[in-house]
Amino acid sequence: MNDSPYLCRGFEPLRTEYSDLELSIEGEIPRELNGTYYRIGPSPQFPPRGNYNPLQGDGMMHAFNLRDGRVLYRNRWVRTEQWKLEHEAGRALFGTSGIPADSDPSVAGMRTNGVANTNLVWHGGKMLALEEGHAPIEIDPESLETIGAWNFANRLPRNMTAHPKIDPRTGEMIFFANFPSGRINGDVELYFANASGKITRSQIIHGPFAALIHDFAITEDFIVVFFCPVTVSIKRAIAGGPPIAWEPDYGTQVAVLRRDCEDEVRWFSGAASMAWHSMNAFDQGDRIVVDVCPQQTAVFPRADGSANDARRTAQFLARWTFNWGRPGAFYAERLSESICEYPRIDERYLSRPYRYGFVASMGGPGTQDIFHRGIGRFDHERREMKVYAAGSNCAVAEPVFAAQTLDALEGEGYVLTNIFDEARGASDLAIFEAEKVEQGPIARAHLEHRVPVGFHGIWRPRS
Repeated sequence: MNDSPYLCRGFEPLRTEYSDLELSIEGEIPRELNGTYYRIGPSPQFPPRGNYNPLQGDGMMHAFNLRDGRVLYRNRWVRTEQWKLEHEAGRALFGTSGIPADSDPSVAGMRTNGVANTNLVWHGGKMLALEEGHAPIEIDPESLETIGAWNFANRLPRNMTAHPKIDPRTGEMIFFANFPSGRINGDVELYFANASGKITRSQIIHGPFAALIHDFAITEDFIVVFFCPVTVSIKRAIAGGPPIAWEPDYGTQVAVLRRDCEDEVRWFSGAASMAWHSMNAFDQGDRIVVDVCPQQTAVFPRADGSANDARRTAQFLARWTFNWGRPGAFYAERLSESICEYPRIDERYLSRPYRYGFVASMGGPGTQDIFHRGIGRFDHERREMKVYAAGSNCAVAEPVFAAQTLDALEGEGYVLTNIFDEARGASDLAIFEAEKVEQGPIARAHLEHRVPVGFHGIWRPRS
């Protein structure tokens, strides 16, 4: 029996697919909120083999279709090669732990197209389900049926990040592949895709060590890639050590390069930290400003297998500042004392100066609570975090911003998230006024089942 905490309560897998359920509404959904809120996360279709790692659980998409004050819900597993093989077998075949012995001998050494469980992006007229170890999976945005693997007309040889960045003015999408050749080293490959989804160029960065890189940042002029000291080593794993480990002696090394230059990379260094997600970044004269939610210590063990101080894994919003003309040490400043993660913004301001950010707060690493219990709105101008507390029995998902209108002012709109109510054993779609997040939801659409607490989501307006 697998007793992982990531298989119960708010994380318990959903093993039923629903089509166009009309949800009961509490409050009133704004009529101008017309579009679809999508979420994705792990929901293994069968009890996992061996130790369960949610990062490798089968991806499931959820779609909340909002129109004229009504909400229709549907969900579908992403039909990856792995999912189809297990579905046909009627049981789990692939281990999620990374330990080969956890997989069934019938699939030993088999390379599939991944689990597509981490994030979603709408770009070039395509909905793509993402996870950083493999290429994307294309999804029909209406039915959620799986169309198949997508490799940008054979321009993407292997994998891509789950956190691409889309320039809101040009429509260009910039993304990267960690370990692009399949060899575990410090290489990262950057890709540039135009608004129609065609890759126009790529560039290799040779990093100082084999880092587990999850996210990065862009400004109007620069790209910023974080090499945090969480390292990946097959050699270490073969010797019986952890395949992913915290090695703080490396410090945090950051590569900065111009978006329009294919040659020069300038390097900056700082204290050891692990930044899973960036909130935003922008240019400030000769300086590059990047807002992140770093940990002082990662959740992974050290290279010798010893544990880290769990209290130092708490995440706080921080600002990293780089002086392009003076490579070397970068300046790090904590912006808030509220523990937070899953930072999001009004994405019309991605890569540009901005004022507001939205986060999941009140819980997570370093708090002895694996769930986040609140939604926060940070005002950079006032350096102020205002938080809505959902309650000790409620788990919130990443907040997603939806503008009130296409030409609304920054932060003028709504925040959408899922809230799992442990007392009901079911989830709601919760809608907040973005300027008054701390006052709680103005509307809830009630499900009669859970949406497993997962990773990321997007809003796609109907227009």
